[in-house]
Amino acid sequence: MNYQIIPVTAFSQNCSVIWDDETQQAALVDPGGDAETIKAVLAERGLTPSQILLTHGHLDHVGAAAELAAHYQVPIVGPHPLDAFWLDNLPTQSRMFGLPECAPLTPDRWLEEGETVQVGNVTLEVLLCPGHTPGHIVFFDRVGRLLISGDVIFNGGVGRTDFPQGSHSDLIDAIRTKLLPLGDDVTFVPGHGPISTLGRERISNPFLQE
Repeated sequence: MNYQIIPVTAFSQNCSVIWDDETQQAALVDPGGDAETIKAVLAERGLTPSQILLTHGHLDHVGAAAELAAHYQVPIVGPHPLDAFWLDNLPTQSRMFGLPECAPLTPDRWLEEGETVQVGNVTLEVLLCPGHTPGHIVFFDRVGRLLISGDVIFNGGVGRTDFPQGSHSDLIDAIRTKLLPLGDDVTFVPGHGPISTLGRERISNPFLQE
């Protein structure tokens, strides 16, 4: 699976366009804003997304999802239904961060742990990794060894857990029991900042040391 990171908004959030070389089918993951920037990158690549995938319900990850879904006439898929309250409260999130009003959002399909999403011939496994938000999910391409991790784990850090229904212990448990066992060779694209590998973070991430 191929990917390109598109940093968007003042939060430098990593929107990702992912695609399968064989079929040229593509998906957008976490389009947090700057819809015109995202459209321009897709046009330059000659790609048209078949779906929009969401890892969780925070505004900086979903801000442009509805606009892009309408523009491309594609479904919004994810996150887990435990994040419904975040999507329902997008107007409040908008006011809190001083950003343009973002209407409440209901995805076309919620995702549960163990389900899969197809992007062309690429199969993405869905893992529930709560802590940053209760319904946070990640997308894993087992064959391509690529993980889209949202705000669960970062290069040298982990997601904030001081939001409503956040849990630091749940977050660390999810990383240790669900992500690290995927393999040290797995490259992950976090929700913010540079990519890394699970092996590197297992050894050097200060939040994962005993």
